[in-house]
Amino acid sequence: MPPYSSAHMSDLFASGAAAPSSDYDASAIEVLEGLEPVRRRPGMYIGGTDARALHHLAAEVIDNSMDEAVAGHATRIEVTLEPGNRLTVTDNGRGIPVDAHPKYPGKSALEVILTTLHSGGKFEGKAYSTSGGLHGVGVSVVNALSIETIVEVARDKKLYRQSFSRGVATSPLAEVGAAPNRRGTTVSFVPDLDIFGSDAAFVPARIYKLARSKAYLFAGVEIRWRCDASLTSATVPETATFQFPGGLADHLREQLEGRECVTSPAFAGRQDFPDAQGAAEWAVAWPVWSEGSAESYYCNTIPTPDGGTHEAGLRAALTKGIRAFGDLVGQKKAKDITADDVFNGVELMLSVFIRNPHFQSQTKDRLTSLEAARFVEAAVRDHFDHYLADNMDRGRALLGAILERMDERLKRRAEREVKRKTATSARKLRLPGKLTDCANDDAAGTELFIVEGDSAGGSAKQARNRKTQAILPIRGKILNVASATADKIRANAEIADLQLALGCGIRDSWAEDALRYERVIIMTDADVDGAHIATLLMTFFFQEMPELVRRGHLFLAQPPLYRLTSGSKSLYARDDAHRAELEAKEFKGKKVEVGRFKGLGEMNPDQLKQTTMDPASRSLIRITLPSEYQDRQPVKDLVERLMGKNPEHRFNFIQNNAANLSEDEIDA
Repeated sequence: MPPYSSAHMSDLFASGAAAPSSDYDASAIEVLEGLEPVRRRPGMYIGGTDARALHHLAAEVIDNSMDEAVAGHATRIEVTLEPGNRLTVTDNGRGIPVDAHPKYPGKSALEVILTTLHSGGKFEGKAYSTSGGLHGVGVSVVNALSIETIVEVARDKKLYRQSFSRGVATSPLAEVGAAPNRRGTTVSFVPDLDIFGSDAAFVPARIYKLARSKAYLFAGVEIRWRCDASLTSATVPETATFQFPGGLADHLREQLEGRECVTSPAFAGRQDFPDAQGAAEWAVAWPVWSEGSAESYYCNTIPTPDGGTHEAGLRAALTKGIRAFGDLVGQKKAKDITADDVFNGVELMLSVFIRNPHFQSQTKDRLTSLEAARFVEAAVRDHFDHYLADNMDRGRALLGAILERMDERLKRRAEREVKRKTATSARKLRLPGKLTDCANDDAAGTELFIVEGDSAGGSAKQARNRKTQAILPIRGKILNVASATADKIRANAEIADLQLALGCGIRDSWAEDALRYERVIIMTDADVDGAHIATLLMTFFFQEMPELVRRGHLFLAQPPLYRLTSGSKSLYARDDAHRAELEAKEFKGKKVEVGRFKGLGEMNPDQLKQTTMDPASRSLIRITLPSEYQDRQPVKDLVERLMGKNPEHRFNFIQNNAANLSEDEIDA
């Protein structure tokens, strides 16, 4: 920032600077080992410590078993919920390796996976081509945040077991018997209530729904549900088996509950991506009536509630497809269809499997892999084109329904536009003629500059940002409202213009929502007359619009009084003290040509913009009320003493404060 705008702020924070601490040395630096970072900051790994985060632990463990199933190594997963918040997940996959890890002598691979962040078999794609666990933190985080974790592995016809607590092994890996007809992994854990709160508990219905949804997402897996009888309800049975050969199409059919749809059957399918990059499965229906869209998106069986790039690919495929079909049947209006028209009221499910997916966070709420959009759009588009064209009546029915939604959207937009234009026109009809308004209708980010005289107003109009900055010139010194009658105030043209321009009302009729500008900036000449005009304006705002001041909307611009030039270097000074400072620091004894601005009107627009109006280089002073004047009556008393009819009050103020004034500050 140039010297002009930074000089007066150089000591802004000096009084509040904190004294250096003598206790901060190398011993104050902590290095967290093992899983301690997870326990210290669980929100970084599971998004918090609320109910959603608690159930995220269940999802992490089930997802590990689902990865085994998707990779073709498991066909069955068992989910068991017991009293005391104990959840057990068993699969018949390969089983976590139990041999010694080459990088960690004396530790098995199982113990490394359970106690070390960023460990697992999913980084290079050797053990899993597509998986939901990418960061190697899933089961280790579950272990870190559980009071007890027990892992059993059936591998090579032997059964192994190891126990953990709060991320630390509490027993060695032990071979506990033979397992000739068994293979896979069992993880049983109890969340630590010191982390999640004493009242935290798994919600059986939520775990049941999670387990059921996983079976829909991968048709090749059978999921068995067991729940203690004390935890069952009308919607949660004691036992159940989930296996859905139709995948997402079965899920969507169940969700629709027999409701009539625009097209039948639903648009559903599956397509592999090129070069074994993964696959997409989808099911989409357009119910005749619905309570809003119901969209579910998944990546590698992980729910992504915030959608992401796979969602974008599906939206592009369906939108482009229906437009192309409209063009095929000669419906010219179809070119105006948007994705919102296609997806308004839709019920859909999309599941993709891709290599090395990228998510927005560890909780994987949003997919960000760029290639997913391209893969999904290409996979779905061809199927959708056939879906529409193979049965023209079906295609026309869907096109007609979407066009109806488009017409409704355009109608609502037209109504809003008429309403906006009507309000804007009515508002602008009431604006003062001298006001040069900004283009933005919304008050956010806009500014009104109150300038002294038409000459300064002309320069300001050329220097402003037309989108966000408005200019209101006033003629000389406005009425001193503190010493004027109410009738005289109402009859004053300058004050009437101010009220019309701001639109927010005065005194008890103040309306914050009606204020047309976010900032009101008083911009007067940098001399005594300018200061007098600024004082009169502040008096008006203090008395008539105290809320404008109290809410921080009022500012003083700081235009320069001098232009200092030496060779090709030019700087601007606000006053004599600033001028002396710049001459000493910036010019250092060089011959300086000093020009004094008689007023803002003498500055060319570029100078005015650089020094006073451009937010990037200007400096403003916010006008505030001291704490003792926050209420209306003290403000009124203050204004009355300094600006009111009785000159004795001002005389007393001058006598009491004259000793504090330096002679150098007197401009006379």
